[in-house]
Amino acid sequence: MSTERRIVTLTLNPAVDLACEAEAVRPVRKIRTSGETYDAGGGGVNVSRVTRELGGETLAVVMTGGVAGRFLEELLDEAGVPRRSVAIRGRTRITMVVHDRASGLEYRFIPEGPALEEAEWRAALAALAEEPGGWVVLSGSLARGVPEDFYARAIREARARGRRVVLDTSGAALRAALAEGGVELVKPSLGEFEALLGRALKETAAIEAAAAELARSGAARLVAVTLGHRGAVLASAEGKTWRLPAPDVPVRGASGAGDSFVAAMTVALARGAAPEDAFVWGSAAGGATVASPGTAHARRADVEAIYARLRPQLA
Repeated sequence: MSTERRIVTLTLNPAVDLACEAEAVRPVRKIRTSGETYDAGGGGVNVSRVTRELGGETLAVVMTGGVAGRFLEELLDEAGVPRRSVAIRGRTRITMVVHDRASGLEYRFIPEGPALEEAEWRAALAALAEEPGGWVVLSGSLARGVPEDFYARAIREARARGRRVVLDTSGAALRAALAEGGVELVKPSLGEFEALLGRALKETAAIEAAAAELARSGAARLVAVTLGHRGAVLASAEGKTWRLPAPDVPVRGASGAGDSFVAAMTVALARGAAPEDAFVWGSAAGGATVASPGTAHARRADVEAIYARLRPQLA
């Protein structure tokens, strides 16, 4: 497989994801759980896992520390995801997703994670630069101690090496990265997009217009905004826009849906797909993950089935 199609992901704040069920989540009482599963998690890690499931070539650059960090590495190895670990002094975080059977609600507990020292986040930049691959995915929140312009620096270095960059983050990190410009694809949720613009966007047409304006600015060639149950929109720097409804699937969990969207769309783009077709693949993968319980991600067969139903609905 060509190195040009290889997708290198970076996760500064990865996690061991624990998913389980409880009869009912109540304060004070001991909550007995069952059906525990453990997965390697964090934005870039999730992207690499789904990329591999879809037959793409990937490598995950991850910051790992402590016993949980070693467990994360073990989980990645068991999943067959190639990795490059960057050691840190802090301890890798453990997240928890609990499905409350009584209410049908999902509770997600997300620790803030360790602070990184300057030498550690600089080592992450170096590792990213050293790994061959035509695509770089910068995904997830910045760890504590990492400067807001970290992703902007990573974009600068990646573009200097002729790589295409996919960005999925929020807040100040997103703003600084887009100011650097030259991103191939950025995928904010609606909430993240509104925070970036500093205004609410109620109508889908307004979201499309704002996405198109961002794409024309040179910040990103493709802007995909996910809208939850309302679907998603895509705008290109060439002035084209597309819409998709949300896939018609049972909602079993939301964890990792955005990461699955990014993975599938990036895999398709790396294979030479047209932007609108890659957009459908992304939406299909997001839907397949929503239909999966806990921290499980999209399965290839499910993605392909949803894609076939969703493709005719592209507008």
